[in-house]
Order: sequence, then C-alpha cells, then structure tokens
Amino acid sequence: MTGIDAVVLEKAIVHKIGNPTRGEDLKLSANPLTLNDEIVRALLCRYFLSPFNEHEQYHFAHISDLGMNEVYTYVKNIFDDPATFQHQSVFLARLLYQKSTHVRVKEGELYVVLFDKILFEGEEKKALGIFKSETKETFLKIFQHGAGWELSAEDGININKLDKGCLVFRTNENDGYKVCVVDNTNKQQDTQYWVSDFLQVQPYTDSYHHTTQAMGLCKLFIENEYAEKFDISRTDQIDLMNKSIDYFKSREQFNLQEFADEVIHHPDVVDSFMDYKRNFESNRNYAIDENFDINGAALKKQAKVFKSVLKLDKNFHVYIHGRRDLIERGFDETNGQKFYKLYYEEES
Repeated sequence: MTGIDAVVLEKAIVHKIGNPTRGEDLKLSANPLTLNDEIVRALLCRYFLSPFNEHEQYHFAHISDLGMNEVYTYVKNIFDDPATFQHQSVFLARLLYQKSTHVRVKEGELYVVLFDKILFEGEEKKALGIFKSETKETFLKIFQHGAGWELSAEDGININKLDKGCLVFRTNENDGYKVCVVDNTNKQQDTQYWVSDFLQVQPYTDSYHHTTQAMGLCKLFIENEYAEKFDISRTDQIDLMNKSIDYFKSREQFNLQEFADEVIHHPDVVDSFMDYKRNFESNRNYAIDENFDINGAALKKQAKVFKSVLKLDKNFHVYIHGRRDLIERGFDETNGQKFYKLYYEEES
C-alpha cells in the first residue's frame, strides 16, 4: 500500500478476543482509543496498512444473500453512520469470538479502525480496517536507575508483522465492496477461520487473480504431481518450471489449450495436469478461466517463487535458466556417486 503518510486515522477501538473452547474470555472496550500522539498514529497506520497489496482484491459474499454476511452488514452500518462505530465494533468482536473455536486459534486483540484519504486505484477513499494481533514478542527496555541503567523484559506487538487484517474500501457497495485481506498465521486449510468463516470473502475474478491462481497451479503441479507420478529428474522438473514461466512472460494472454500443447506437450502429462486443475479449483472454490489477460503485477510477484535451483548435497547450487540439453546426469561406478555434466562456451 502506497501513500500511507497522507492517510487519516479517524477512530480506532480494541477488543480482546479469546478462544471459547479454552475458556478464554471476550473482553469488550466501551470507548475508542485516545490517540493524541501523532507519532503513535503514524506508527499504527504503517503497522495496519503496509502489508496490503491493493491488486489482491476480494469482496464480501454469502451463499444466499449478501445482506446476510454479518461483517458486510456491520461495515456498511459504520460507513452509513460513523456514530455507530463503537456499537458495530462490538458486533464484529462477538462474531469473531464465535468463530474462534479451532484448537489452533490464538487469543489476541481485535482492532477496528476507520480511515480516510487512503489512496486506492488512484483515488482517495474512506476505508474500514479490521485487524487481529495474535503473536507476542519479548522486547528489552532500558531505563535509568540511579546513576546507572537497568534492563527489563516486556511482551508486546512487533509493528512490522501484522498477523491478520482486512481493509474494506468504500466502493462497489452493492457487489460486497472491494476488500484486501492479510492472513499470516493459521494458513492451514482447516484453520482459515479469518477468511472463510469470519469475513466470508471471495476473490474478484479479474486478471490478477486468474494469473496468480494459474501460476500457482502450474508450480504445485510440477513440484508435486509431475515429480511423483512420472518419475522424472530434478532437472526435468526445473526445465518444465522454466518453460512455464517463460510462457507467462512471453504472452499477453493465457490460453489453457495452447499452454498444454506447447509447454506440457506429452499427452499423459497433459491429462494429469487437467485432472490436477479440476482438483485445484474444487479445493479452493475458485475456477480459473481457460482464457484470460496475463496481469503484469501478478506475474512479477509469482515469478519470484518459481525456483530453478538444483541443490546438490550442501556443496553446490546450480541455477538452470534454460537449455536442458546442455546438462547431463550420470552415475560414476568407480566412486559410487551421481554427477552432472554441464556444457558451456564462456564463464564469467
């Protein structure tokens, strides 16, 4: 998120959210925070807003009617009447408490924050932030004691690490607003209570999400299904990884059939890839279009996780960027070890 220094933090309130299955309490605050210190306001804005990527957009949803999505309703009430801010924040806290029953859900603080003048899609917008901090870290505090100095240890929040967050922009109200989401803890499928159970948001079906999901699909297929099912070498795996990323980099549009024919190529592997795609979509409740515009921002982000490194014991890392035909794998019967042979013209 850019332009954070110009953001106005209008109101903020904190509630304590425990895990009811462990007998932990819900502790509600009767009043918003008193934020007279401008330095603290600036630190909070940076803590809350820095982790968000405005390209990754979601919207509130419900299986039957959008108005039955509780978080959407409470947020809408705050936007419509800011005087209800504290009242609606209590509803949000109670709802989150009800959803915090999984054994891995940690106790933490829920922050509800009203912002103004957040730069989003080139315009200043009003937004409501819903954040939860779960991870505590120990800090050393130095203080003067007589003629010398002493140390004490205190538990607190690292303002560089937001655990969970949701930023709702006051736009596209009838479609469930435009929402950005952060969830850096409990990423396992069975503990995504923040995204699935509490917020009930779904990604917008735009080019950014299609590109992100398609590249994630390719990466997981090559690392898991392709490697296990077809008994191929690590170099073959890296070669297909490189061909996949090259396809996305060299095209403006993705075409599933073209990708299957030109990149995957072998009929048995193509069939396996198509099956994997169907399972991938089913598990994520998200369908990837067979044709879509490739989004440059998503491509740049996803390309960073496509690893083309061949790791040999703890001695060598070989970066393979192309020309699979210039590397050979073999076995030396004399010393009983495997080896790779590389062909090249120049070294630098």
